[in-house]
Amino acid sequence: MTDYAQLDAWIDAHFDEEVKFLQEMVRVPTDTPPGNNAPHAERTAELIAGFGFDAEKHAVPAQEVKDYGLESITNLIVRRRYGDGGRTVALNAHGDVVPPGEGWTHDPYGGEIVDGKLYARAAAVSKSDFASFTFAVRALEAVAKPAKGGVELHFTYDEEFGGILGPGWLLKNGLTKPDLMIAAGFSYEVVTAHNGCLQMEVTVHGKMAHAAIPTTGVDALQGAVHILNALYAQNTLYQQVTSKVEGISHPYLNVGRIEGGTNTNVVPGKVVFKLDRRMIPEENPAEVEAAIRDVIAKAAAEFKTAAGGIEVEVKRLLLANSMKPLAGNQPLVEAIQKHGQQLFGQPIPAMGTPLYTDVRLYGEAGIPGVIYGAGPRTVLESHAKRADERLELEDLRRATKVIARTLADLLA
Repeated sequence: MTDYAQLDAWIDAHFDEEVKFLQEMVRVPTDTPPGNNAPHAERTAELIAGFGFDAEKHAVPAQEVKDYGLESITNLIVRRRYGDGGRTVALNAHGDVVPPGEGWTHDPYGGEIVDGKLYARAAAVSKSDFASFTFAVRALEAVAKPAKGGVELHFTYDEEFGGILGPGWLLKNGLTKPDLMIAAGFSYEVVTAHNGCLQMEVTVHGKMAHAAIPTTGVDALQGAVHILNALYAQNTLYQQVTSKVEGISHPYLNVGRIEGGTNTNVVPGKVVFKLDRRMIPEENPAEVEAAIRDVIAKAAAEFKTAAGGIEVEVKRLLLANSMKPLAGNQPLVEAIQKHGQQLFGQPIPAMGTPLYTDVRLYGEAGIPGVIYGAGPRTVLESHAKRADERLELEDLRRATKVIARTLADLLA
C-alpha cells in the first residue's frame, strides 16, 4: 500500500529544488520560430543527469528539421525500468514555445518569482511539467520504490508546429511504445479529448497597376477581402455544428496573418493570408479541408473586374487531427481525479479542450493518454502565448504530488 503522505512529504522537502530546476528550464530560450531547440535539450539532459537520470538524445536530422522550417530539434527519452511485468507510463512535455512578444513587465527568460507566481515564457506551457514530471518520478523512486513496470520521460520540441518531429518522430522511428501516457496540461481538469486544427496559406494573384489608373489592374486585396468575407460567413454556420464532448463547443475559423501589396500608390498584385480552422472531434478532417477549398474557389470565381479576375493558390500548412478518448485511458482518469480532488479540494472533471496538441499522435499510435499537469484553471489565467505568462507555484507543488501518486497507483 502506497504511503501517499510520504510521497507528498518528499515533494515538499525538495520543492525549492524543483522551483530552481524550473527556473533553469525557462532561462534557455526555445522561441519557435526560429526553433533552435537543441540547446534546451542539452541543458535539460545536463541538469537531470545530476538526479541520476540518463537522457537518450535523439537528434532529428538537420536537413529534415530545416525542410520543416525550424533550426534544430533534439528529443529526449529518459527510461526508468523497475522490473518485469507491469505498465510503462510515459510523461510528455514540450519545450518549444512561441516567442515572448511585447508587453512584458517581467523578463520573459528570467524566472522571476513575485507573490508566489513564477513569470517566464513557457512557465505554464509546458516547461512547468519538465519540473512536475521529473520530480514526481524522483519522489516515486525515493518513496514508493515500484518493483515492476516503468516510466519514460519524453521531453520533445515540436508542439507548436504540430508534433511531427517531436512525439511523431519518436513513435514513427519505433523509439517508444508505452502502455499509457500523460502529457503536459493544467491541474484543475483532466483532458481526454481536444480539437483538431487545419492551417492553410491562401495566395491571391491579381494584376498590379498604377493607383492613378486602377481600372487597368486587378486588385488582389479586394479579391482577398471577397474571399475572406465568404470564409468568415462560415463561422455563423459552424455554430450549428456542436460537439458532444464537454468543454468543446463548435468549429470556428480564424485568419491570423495577412500580407501583400508593394506600395500605397500601387494596386496590389498579390496578397497572402493564413487561416486556422479548428475541428471538433466529430468532424472528418478531409471533408473539412475540401469544404474550405470549395468556399475559396467559389468566392474567387465570383470576383470579376474590367481587367479580369483573380487566381488563387491554396496550400495546406498543418493538419492536426483531433484527440479522441481511447477506452484504455480510464486508469489514468480515475487516479488523477481521485488524487486531484484530495489535493486541490475540488472535483477534477474529465473533459475536452478547444486547443490542439501533439498528444493526438500517441492516440493515433494506439496509446491511451490524457492531458494533466501544472497550471491554472484556464489558458487565459496562465497568460500562455501572451505577455507575463505565469505559474502559481502551489499549482506546481500540488500537480507534482498528483502525478507522483498516480504513478504509484499505476505501477503498484
